[in-house]
Amino acid sequence: MDKTSRFLANSSTALEQLRGLIHQHESTPGCPLPTERELSEKLGVGRREIRRALDVLEEEGRIWRKQGKGTFIGPAAPVEPLALLGLVQQTNLLEVMEARLQIEPGLARLAALRATRENLALMKRMLERINKVSPDDRDLNELWDSAFHRAIAEAAGNRLMLGLFDAIDAVRRDPAWQHLRELARTPERVDHYNHHHDSIMTAIINRQPNEAYAAMRDHLLSLQTALIQAINLEDDSLL
Repeated sequence: MDKTSRFLANSSTALEQLRGLIHQHESTPGCPLPTERELSEKLGVGRREIRRALDVLEEEGRIWRKQGKGTFIGPAAPVEPLALLGLVQQTNLLEVMEARLQIEPGLARLAALRATRENLALMKRMLERINKVSPDDRDLNELWDSAFHRAIAEAAGNRLMLGLFDAIDAVRRDPAWQHLRELARTPERVDHYNHHHDSIMTAIINRQPNEAYAAMRDHLLSLQTALIQAINLEDDSLL
């Protein structure tokens, strides 16, 4: 990995690669993961990003840690993302947002109907993590934001839709679009998005599927508007 690629790699990149690594060993729960240093070298990602990604996987129950022993693969493995090799070059972030608008409100509706106690506890932990992150730390904000949305997708209880979510999210997090995502995620907007997350969570907890659908749609429309503004700002800077 060259210096440019290493610079673009972030916590979300590390998380995606670690999910793939865990999937390879799903048939052997308890299998130890390499050390953070070894993972950093293997994946071409900084150790800070590796630690952050491992935090998400631990919250999801994909891995467990034992002091002085290491990190081990847990009993549950994530759904393998659909193979969309080369799709990044054929699409753009606005198309990604259109896809999210078609899928994620429906996932929120199903989550309100089907979420288990464990699902709800996981989503609450994700929200707590999000609320503790500094609005200026865009990398960590994006990491936990994505993890919260995935927890909702998992709570929907539809493995095919979860696979579609993972595929779209993998395309969305491509490093080539990192700069635009950061422009759309200002500290002021992050605070606004966090209020949206609370509304989505409240509707799911209260088993209100229509309200959950509407809250997720409002949230994604707000993200779409911010992204369009970021793209326009980027275009203006090139003039």
